[in-house]
Amino acid sequence: MIGLKLATGVLAFSIGLPAIAATLVQTVAAVKPSIVGVGTQMQTRSPAIVFSGTGFVVGDGLSVITNAHVVPNQLDGAKLEQIGIVVPDGASVRFRAAQLVGLDREHDLAHLRIQGTPLPALKLGDASMAAEGQALAFTGFPLGMVLGLFPATHRALLAAITPVMQPSLSARRLDARAVTQLQRTPFSIYQLDGTAYPGNSGSPLYDPDTGQVLAVINMVFVKGLKESAITAPSGITYAIPVRHVKELLAR
Repeated sequence: MIGLKLATGVLAFSIGLPAIAATLVQTVAAVKPSIVGVGTQMQTRSPAIVFSGTGFVVGDGLSVITNAHVVPNQLDGAKLEQIGIVVPDGASVRFRAAQLVGLDREHDLAHLRIQGTPLPALKLGDASMAAEGQALAFTGFPLGMVLGLFPATHRALLAAITPVMQPSLSARRLDARAVTQLQRTPFSIYQLDGTAYPGNSGSPLYDPDTGQVLAVINMVFVKGLKESAITAPSGITYAIPVRHVKELLAR
């Protein structure tokens, strides 16, 4: 009887609230329809459709955000290779061609536009909503085509808000990319206590209660060789704050 009274009391209290925070289970169910694979299609290739990263739908349902490094630098025009998104289609997958309409290499973001029927869109949150110690979640395709088009969700803790370029321990460790980053205006990036994998690039990092996107997963800290990101993940992941997504969409 005590359990019944408590359950009834909680229900009555919840109904009186103007907005009810969803559980992570409910949030994931709402987020997954907005998660897409980002890749290319070429009919003369086997398989014809490939994807290597994650994207998520925003705005009017026809805009997709992903990482700049997920978008191929060059397409094989002679073989009619197309860039686009990959979505579930029953037991199979379907490719929807897209146009690259915005690219921000400094913040590793890309904006794709698709045509046709809009997809469910995620709401972009505000940078002020993110704080160190906050519990977050991200949904995407951890290993791309290896695991198939089945969005997986991971928890993450916002461990630190840090400059995008960390000081090198030795000048010998400064490569051309690091020097280029040092010459740019530094910006803050989210360091997460959470394990992401190569296919998670472009995954939305969101508030588990509201589903509002606060950042975009873009890289992991790798110990040793690149392959160790899979065999021995560091558990340190980085994400680009959502304000840079808004700036890209506003262009």
